[in-house]
Amino acid sequence: MRNSKVPVVTIDGPSGSGKGTVAGLLAREFDWHLLDSGALYRLTGLAASNHGVAFDDEASLEVLAEHLDVQFEPTEDGLKTILEGEEVGVTLRTEEVGAMASKVAALPGVRKALMKRQHDFAMAPGLIADGRDMGTVVFPDAPVKVYLTASAEERAKRRQNQLQQKGIDANFDQLLADIIARDDRDTNRTVAPLKPAEDAIVLDSTRLSIQEVFNKVIAAMRQQGMI
Repeated sequence: MRNSKVPVVTIDGPSGSGKGTVAGLLAREFDWHLLDSGALYRLTGLAASNHGVAFDDEASLEVLAEHLDVQFEPTEDGLKTILEGEEVGVTLRTEEVGAMASKVAALPGVRKALMKRQHDFAMAPGLIADGRDMGTVVFPDAPVKVYLTASAEERAKRRQNQLQQKGIDANFDQLLADIIARDDRDTNRTVAPLKPAEDAIVLDSTRLSIQEVFNKVIAAMRQQGMI
């Protein structure tokens, strides 16, 4: 069980909605802890590889997941992900680590251990939790829950711009098809489907700037007496 006295803001939503950017801004603004829940399975897979733990050794993977030594540090240049003292942000995005994540995510023991590990991030002075089921499953008692979305077309455009800035050629139609397919998988999965919590503030960032979204979340935090 987590410490319910620690204030938590959850920001859920589909890929490309801007939730990671907003979460980082909020964490920096208040010097609160930050949880990028979507990275945890990749981090567990990478840690298992680093320590030579077999991907069918569920008991050992469970222990590894429960005691995962990871910090998320928001900076002006983006999010730094630190595993056992080493910055691993670039490594996490590789196909190899993605395949590792798929293996560990299929194990019920690992999922249970990572639920506890996520609760451990709720430390004073507060936590900003970014993910897909933060408000519905992991922190259902959070005083402020935000569900951030945007049209599939807008998210595809953002992803294309992101890739082009890195010198990677990206096909808009393919990106859009991938996003629509992922949305369908996420919203229709049996375990923790992507959806707003009943008491979530739903914000559509299609025509809102990041600053406007940030301001709306701040207003909600003030209303709840969190700041």
